Amino acid sequence: MAKKQHAGRGKQKWVRIDLHLHTPGSADYAEPDTSYLDILHKAESRGLDIIAFTDHNTVAGYEAMQKEIEELRLLKQLNRLRAEEKQRLDEYERLLKKILVLPAFELTATLGFHIMGIFSPETTVREMEHVLLRLNVPPDKLDEGSTEVGATLDVLTAYRIINEANGLVIAPHANSSHGVALRGFDFGGQTKIAYTQDPHLHALEVTDLESKSRRRTALFFNGTKPEYPRRMHCIQGSDAHHINRDPKDKNRLGVGDRVTEVLLSEVSFEALLEVFQGEDFARTRPYRPTQAPFDYLQAAREQGPSIVQSFHERMTRRGGRLHAIICDVCAFANTNGGAIYVGVSSSAKSAPAGVDDPAEAISTLRNEVEHKVTPPLNVSIDTLESQGRKVLRLGIPVGDDPPYAVDENKIYVRNETESNMAVRDEIVGLVMKKAKPAEAPLPEAEKEEETAPPGDQITPPRTGVEIVMAEERKGNRYYSMKDLRNGNVVHNVTQQSARKLWQYAIDQSLKEPVKPEKVSWKGDIGLVKRLKRAGKWRYDLVQRDRDGKLHVYYGVTEDGIHGPWRGFIEA
Repeated sequence: MAKKQHAGRGKQKWVRIDLHLHTPGSADYAEPDTSYLDILHKAESRGLDIIAFTDHNTVAGYEAMQKEIEELRLLKQLNRLRAEEKQRLDEYERLLKKILVLPAFELTATLGFHIMGIFSPETTVREMEHVLLRLNVPPDKLDEGSTEVGATLDVLTAYRIINEANGLVIAPHANSSHGVALRGFDFGGQTKIAYTQDPHLHALEVTDLESKSRRRTALFFNGTKPEYPRRMHCIQGSDAHHINRDPKDKNRLGVGDRVTEVLLSEVSFEALLEVFQGEDFARTRPYRPTQAPFDYLQAAREQGPSIVQSFHERMTRRGGRLHAIICDVCAFANTNGGAIYVGVSSSAKSAPAGVDDPAEAISTLRNEVEHKVTPPLNVSIDTLESQGRKVLRLGIPVGDDPPYAVDENKIYVRNETESNMAVRDEIVGLVMKKAKPAEAPLPEAEKEEETAPPGDQITPPRTGVEIVMAEERKGNRYYSMKDLRNGNVVHNVTQQSARKLWQYAIDQSLKEPVKPEKVSWKGDIGLVKRLKRAGKWRYDLVQRDRDGKLHVYYGVTEDGIHGPWRGFIEA
C-alpha cells in the first residue's frame, strides 16, 4: 500500500492516529465476524488518518486484508468481479486513500511484557514474519494471534531487534497490565529504568495521558525524575478488541476511542518515525473530540519551572532578561537539556505576554547564543501558540562537549528550578563527565537495584540536599553538600557562597537542628517539616542509619519521593 501524502509537503498539519488496533487476527478479538472493511469504515467515521493493526504475535490480520484486496484486484483484471465484490474493492481503495494502514504486531516478551513493532507499509508480510521469528515466536504460532507463545526474548533485546528492522518501537499500556513501567510494582529498580529509558524504545503508550493526577505517567517520564532522565514521548491508543466500545465495560474501547494527534508534514510512516525519534515533544498531544485542542504550552506552565524547563516573559537587554535566557541555555546544556519558553511567565493563571516579532526575536536569540555560549551549541528555536499569542521555544540538547560557558568563563548548571553558577567541584564533575567512557550495559541478571544499600536499608530521597560534613578552618565554616539527585558532593561551600537550597539547609542546621523527639517517625524514616515554595511542597526529611546516625535531607520535592518515603508522606 502506497503511503498517503498531504498536498504541500512542507506544511505541517495535525493528524489523528490510533496505533493500537486489534483485528480478527488476534485470538482474543471480541467480535470475530468483523470484517477488515468494517474496521476501516469505523476508522473513517472517527476521523483517523493513520492506524496500525497490532495483533498479538502475528501479522495474520494485516495479511488477511491484503490477500482479500489482491484477490479482488485479480478478479477485476479477469473481468470476473460481481457487483458486491466491485463495491468492496471500490470501498477498500477509497478508504486506503484516506487512511494510512501500517503493518504491526504486539509481541509478548519474556515475563509477559508487551511491545509493539510498527512498520512502513512498504514492509512485506514475509519480512515482518522474519522479525517475529528472530523474536523467538515459534513458527507454528505465527498465525494464531495468541498472547501466549512460550519463551520469546527479553524486553531490551526485543526493542533492539525491532528497531534494527526499521520498526517504530512502542511500549503499549506501559502503566497498566503487561506494561514495562509497572508503576507500583517492585520488580527491580534498574530493570524498570532500563525498560523505559532504552535508546531503542521510541515511545510509551499510556492510559492516563489526560489525567490531572500529579502521579500521571507522562509526568513521571518528562525528564524531571532523577532516575528517569531521558524524556519519553507519551501517546495514547485504543487497544481496541471491538469495533465499538463495549456497553457493559466502558474500559473495553473500540476503534478510535483513545486517539493521539501528531503534527506531520505528510501522512507517512517516515514522517511519523521522525517525530518519535526527535526531541520535539509538542508535536504529539491527546486528541479531544469535544473540547478545545490540547494546549502543550499551558500544560508545561502547569508543571512549572523544573530541571528541564524554564519560562521568561520578556527578553529585553535592559534588566538582564536576555542574559538570563542565555544563562539558562548554558545551564541546560551542562545538565539534562530542556526547553526554554520566551514570552510567557510560569504562572498558569496569567495570560501569555507573547512575542511581537517572532522572526526578529529568533534572530536575536540565535545571535546571542552563537556569540555568548562556548563551545558552539546547536539550539533549536521555534514558535508555539497559546491563547492566541506567539511564544518562542528554545530546545536545548544535553551538550556533548561540556563544560559550556557564557562569555567564555561563566559556567552555569541547572539545580531543580534555578540556573546557578557552577562551583569548583561541579566544574570538575563536568570535565570528568566528558572524559568518562560510556559504560557497558549491565547483564540482565544484574539489572536489579544495584545501587541499593545492603539489607533492608531504605534508599535516600532522590532530590534535595544533605549536609555530609561541616568543619571550621581559620575561623571560617565550610560545608560539603551532597546533591541527592545525582549523588555529587560539592566541598568547601560557605554560607556566603551557598545557593538558595544550600543556604536554606545550612540555615536550618544552625538555627533549628533536628531533634529526634520532635520528628514524626515511621520506623527509621521521619518528617521534620514541610513547606510550600513557588507553588510546590518541599519536605525536610530524616533517616536513621544502622549506627543510629541521623541523615537530614533538606528541600526534597515530590519528584524525589519514592517507595517507603511516598507511603509515609501520603499517610
